[in-house]
Amino acid sequence: MSVNERYLPGSAGGAGCRRRRRSMRRVTLFVNGSPRNGKVVAVYGTLSDLLSVASNKLGIKATSVYNGKGGLIDDIALIRDDDVLFVCEGEPFIDPQADGRPHEELTGSHTDWLTLNVGGRYFTTTRSTLVNKEPDSMLAHMFKDKGVLEEARFFGIDSLIEHLEIAIKNSQPAEDHSPISRKEFVRFLLATPTKSELRCQGLNFSGADLSRLDLRYINFKMANLSRCNLAHANLCCANLERADLSGSVLDCANLQGVKMLCSNAEGASLKGCNFEDPSGLKANLEGANLKGVDMEGSQMTGINLRVATLKNAKLKNCNLRGATLAGTDLENCDLSGCDLQEANLRGSNVKGAIFEEMLTPLHMSQSVR
Repeated sequence: MSVNERYLPGSAGGAGCRRRRRSMRRVTLFVNGSPRNGKVVAVYGTLSDLLSVASNKLGIKATSVYNGKGGLIDDIALIRDDDVLFVCEGEPFIDPQADGRPHEELTGSHTDWLTLNVGGRYFTTTRSTLVNKEPDSMLAHMFKDKGVLEEARFFGIDSLIEHLEIAIKNSQPAEDHSPISRKEFVRFLLATPTKSELRCQGLNFSGADLSRLDLRYINFKMANLSRCNLAHANLCCANLERADLSGSVLDCANLQGVKMLCSNAEGASLKGCNFEDPSGLKANLEGANLKGVDMEGSQMTGINLRVATLKNAKLKNCNLRGATLAGTDLENCDLSGCDLQEANLRGSNVKGAIFEEMLTPLHMSQSVR
């Protein structure tokens, strides 16, 4: 399979072609000489790719990468999972310990030795022993990152607690919630084997252009895909359970066997989509919020829309043969020209719904409300 076939919707691939991702390496990037405001990123591709990501995340023009001991990294293979790296713009390496924080704090090892005076007797141990051996003990709380605050709470020193909480909050680096761009995601796709499962649960793709990409079998559960452009994308058997698709464009997308249980697609455009799988695998949109969606001309044979909300939706000229619409809210829904042969409408709310120019007549056995 060629590189382009990895993300073009016309690429071949059977239903068994699932992505089971290799163990992903993650590293923490800091600006040279500074142990603060780091960014956790995934390592993929070449060293040039990492420098490009570092430039984007840290807001600098990255030219080289060093490890915590000042060693220059010239090969991506030298980077291990959970490494702490320092990114330079061409200047020499600056020791981060000059900023006042021991290197152990950056790596999380906490192996520094401590001597405790307990009732006149002296005990020497490591910080990691106190923190990890009995994690719920008062000693463990005292010697964690927020140890002074925990101690103030334990002894009820109320005058210090508020000041310490503010100081700790201000010292924390700002979280990076910026959406993933098309360029970043395509790089990630190209670096992922075709037989690996790609897990994107909870990721933020808000406003991204993902049109015409091969997104088969990807797990987008609870992901933010609001206002995304997914037109002509191949989402066959993708998991969009509880995902936010509000305001997105999915026109002419391939949605065969898609799972969209309890997803929010309010105001989305799904014109000309194909939900019909020749192998018999049915798309599942049970409990989905589809208020005001435009699904005109979509192929939805056998689709499961049980207890979904389609209030004010446009379903003109849709193929809904054998669809499950039991308990569905179809209030003010436009179903003109639809094929509802053998569709299950029991318990559905059809108040104000439009059934003009139906291809097949509705029978009383199909609806009891």
